[in-house]
Amino acid sequence: MAILRNSLDRKKAQLAEGIVSIDDQLERLEEDIRRLKIDFDIYFNGGTKTPPHAARASLEARMSRIHGNRGLSYGSRYKLNALMSRYNSYRHLWRRRLKEKGEDVQ
Repeated sequence: MAILRNSLDRKKAQLAEGIVSIDDQLERLEEDIRRLKIDFDIYFNGGTKTPPHAARASLEARMSRIHGNRGLSYGSRYKLNALMSRYNSYRHLWRRRLKEKGEDVQ
């Protein structure tokens, strides 16, 4: 068995085994929310022709999967709720802007 010298080696090993910690999932979720916000900003500023609905649906599915996890600690649950609150505020903003633009709102 190889000796894992740093956190990067441990993360690579966990990913290879399919094991990802809750904290890593929450960090990825936070990054994906930020990336989706950027994608919608690009769309609303005319950079792309179609809104990123597929990325949005994927993010919502992952959020609900993490939210359904009964093994979350209080700290993880708090961080998840904060991320969900931030996402919901963005979602309302995007819905309003899509409506103003005359796009089909999902």
